[in-house]
Amino acid sequence: MKLKNYALGKWVAGKGEGAPLFNAITGETVATATSSGLDFGEMMQYGREVGNPALRKMTFHERGRMIKKLALYLHKCREQFYPISYWTGATKSDSWVDIDGGIGTLFAYASLRKKFPNESYYVDGEMANLSKGGTFIGHHIMVPKRGVAVHINAFNFPVWGMLEKVAVNLLAGVPAIVKPATITSFLTEAVVREIIKSKILPKGAIQLICGSARGILDHVESQDIVTFTGSASTGQMLKAHPRIISEAVPFNMEADSLNCAVLGPDAVPGTAEFDLFVKEVRREMVTKCGQKCTAIRRIIVPKKMVDDVQAALSKQLAGTVIGDPQVKGVRMGALAGKVQVEEVKERIAEISKNAEIVYGKSGRFKVTGANKKDGAFMSPTLMVQSKPRKHMEVHNIEAFGPVSTIIPYKNIEDAIDLANLGMGSLVSTIVTANEKTARDYVLGAATHHGRIQVLNEACAKESTGHGGHARGETLHATHRRTRTSNDGDSRDQRFPNRRSTN
Repeated sequence: MKLKNYALGKWVAGKGEGAPLFNAITGETVATATSSGLDFGEMMQYGREVGNPALRKMTFHERGRMIKKLALYLHKCREQFYPISYWTGATKSDSWVDIDGGIGTLFAYASLRKKFPNESYYVDGEMANLSKGGTFIGHHIMVPKRGVAVHINAFNFPVWGMLEKVAVNLLAGVPAIVKPATITSFLTEAVVREIIKSKILPKGAIQLICGSARGILDHVESQDIVTFTGSASTGQMLKAHPRIISEAVPFNMEADSLNCAVLGPDAVPGTAEFDLFVKEVRREMVTKCGQKCTAIRRIIVPKKMVDDVQAALSKQLAGTVIGDPQVKGVRMGALAGKVQVEEVKERIAEISKNAEIVYGKSGRFKVTGANKKDGAFMSPTLMVQSKPRKHMEVHNIEAFGPVSTIIPYKNIEDAIDLANLGMGSLVSTIVTANEKTARDYVLGAATHHGRIQVLNEACAKESTGHGGHARGETLHATHRRTRTSNDGDSRDQRFPNRRSTN
């Protein structure tokens, strides 16, 4: 099967054979993809001249209802996406987060129309009186840009990654060109086919590139927007593109995030909080094979409890059934591809130069329902870094897979400092039943984390979890905002120069 691109209002097959795309479970080729022959300049102009005017003239309420109609349509046909999602190595629950979660994001943004007037513009803030008699005043208004939103997405969430961004630009009245990561673009293409088939969006509102988008930034203009999700090194290279700089194009980047979970001093073995902590870390390590921007990479625990956490977590990981997601009982599938496996192993090697691998070192693990050699399977890997201030790899290198490292701390002030060494993360969790410990941690770590979850036995049943809020909210403030609760949502905008496989 050769994937097609959707450009200039029609499906177009790229020239040549294209790059082979593989089933992460079986290793079989499931499709090929290429964008060769596409004119990115024409695609950008088509979006500006066809899609943009159609969306601009709609009111917020009309755009919101359009997004809701699309969400309802995709919800009805969502089951057809699950068999394709399994090719990415995702389990049923992983796919649910990606597919149903992405559609849920459309519903969420559609409901935001109620916060805006039934107009094509928005009055921002209060009137400013500029004269003594009040006959001359000032108002700020917000209107849609006259350009195109270019979305360069990561491989780990082929559906949600697209829909969470598209929902924003559609509500704002701007068309999109979607560039999914090629390795899992077969799932994105399947969803876009249904979007086009529905005829709900106006012409030019969405275009799709399956394959390389090299050169597309040569055509961006000042009214365009670029969003990027992936590794910091790639993102920084794109952000430094001459056209981005000369045209002052807004560039929003989500990159490496060394998220952490902190075990409070009161959460000793035998307490409900200790068990909650271990369960939360295990879940974040194995969900999507650890291929999540919110996954827990650093496990910060009291020095006296390192051995207890290591033993309890290793036991939990040993009970994780790895294999074909369609086989009953399997709880962790495969990474998106063998290239990702090798990259994650390279990062593990870098981190473990000064850290001890305490689980997953041998590489011996059982695969259920599939051939271990054919698929992109990997064992969860747990490390211990006993000197986290001397050896900084654990704070600078992200292994984008089922990998995490235990780090000891002396007191809560030390835990805060260690958490902040990650130089800015999407999310952190503090597990404690002590209100003072929670308060001290939140106030100390809020500068470096977009969201902080406070978890204990009292709220555990209703908590949506460490990584359960990442809906792709984009912040444009110059200061950092952190929301702390068990139902918060915010994003961190700081993206340090780190090495990652994302």
